[in-house]
Parts: sequence; structure tokens; C-alpha cells
Amino acid sequence: MPGNPPSVSTEREALVAYLVQQRDGLKYAAYGLTEDQARAKPTVSALSVGGLIKHAAVMEKGWIQTMVGNVGYANEQAYLDSFTLADEETLESVIADFDQVAAETSAAVAALDDLGDRVQLPEAPWYPQNPEGFSARWILLHVLEELARHAGHADIIREHIDGATMYELMAAAEGWPETDWLKPWRPKVEAESPGRPNMEEDSGRRSKAG
Repeated sequence: MPGNPPSVSTEREALVAYLVQQRDGLKYAAYGLTEDQARAKPTVSALSVGGLIKHAAVMEKGWIQTMVGNVGYANEQAYLDSFTLADEETLESVIADFDQVAAETSAAVAALDDLGDRVQLPEAPWYPQNPEGFSARWILLHVLEELARHAGHADIIREHIDGATMYELMAAAEGWPETDWLKPWRPKVEAESPGRPNMEEDSGRRSKAG
């Protein structure tokens, strides 16, 4: 999508479209990263791009399970573990998990009788409480808020890794043509290996020597 969700006709379509957009923002922050870079923590924060994608999937799945009435799904330890990639996990595997959660969310939203349907949240210090419960609409907006926040975190971390920014990453991931306004991200040319001559500099020296 060209930086924005498509035009929509209903509230339900709008919620799903914006969820897609924010998930894409997180995934684009990982575009072109190596496994080491996906695990890197280049700021004083403990966050990594790969860890944020893993966390976003765990977070979204937990809230959607609550929305459909499975309030016992939430797991505090899973939440705490979700910010770090385990040894056996890869960037590809956590993105695949994220995509699976996205499909489950779309199916759950489509199956709702009404966005105003309410559920009670589990009892925990971090959950708000309301005797009347919380609507599916409220839960989906909260998931959207969480995804947007973490997409911003991922943008900052990615820029610290190699200087890449959101629009150029989006353009590369979606195959946009290069224009005067925007050049899609490309991997930077690796530095010359030790002991290997820099052919451009060597050519320049020979040219000056005449």
C-alpha cells in the first residue's frame, strides 16, 4: 500500500485495514536485516526489531483470544518472554507467526455479531476493569494502539542499525520504482576487505600519474 490504508466503507473494514498497515510497518522495519541485526539492541533499550515482532504477535493473539471469550489465554510469563527471540527462533519464523495471528484476527473480526459485543478482561494489575466489560471495538482499537507504538519503536531501532528509514524500506519491500522523491532502500556496499585494493581509488591514482 502507498503509505496509507485503502479507502474503506465500514468501521469493521477500517479497523482491519489499519491493523494491516501497522503490522506492515513492523515487518518493513525488519526488511533486509540479517539474523544478527534482527536480534541487535543498538540503543539503551532492551528492544530489538525481531523481539518487537515476536511481542506484537503474542500481544495481538492474547487480546483477540480475550475478545472471543477465551479470557484464560493470557499468560504473564509468555508476555515477559515475548520481547526476546529464543535460540531456535528466526526472523522468518516470528514473521510467519505474526502473519498467522493476523489471519486469525481477520477471521475473528469477520465472525463478530457486533463490534459492541462486550467481554470482561482478566483480573490483573495491568488490565482496566469495568462492570459492563469492554467491547470488541475497544479491544481492536487497543491492539491498533499497541501495534502503532511498537512500529515506532522498530523504526527507531532500525535507523540505529543501518540508517534505513520507513518510507525507503516500504518502497523496497513493495517494489516501488525509484523516483526523485524517493529511492527504495538497498543494502550498503560492504567495506573493502583488509588487504584488498580499492579499485576506484587505485584507478584514480593511475589516472593522475598519467
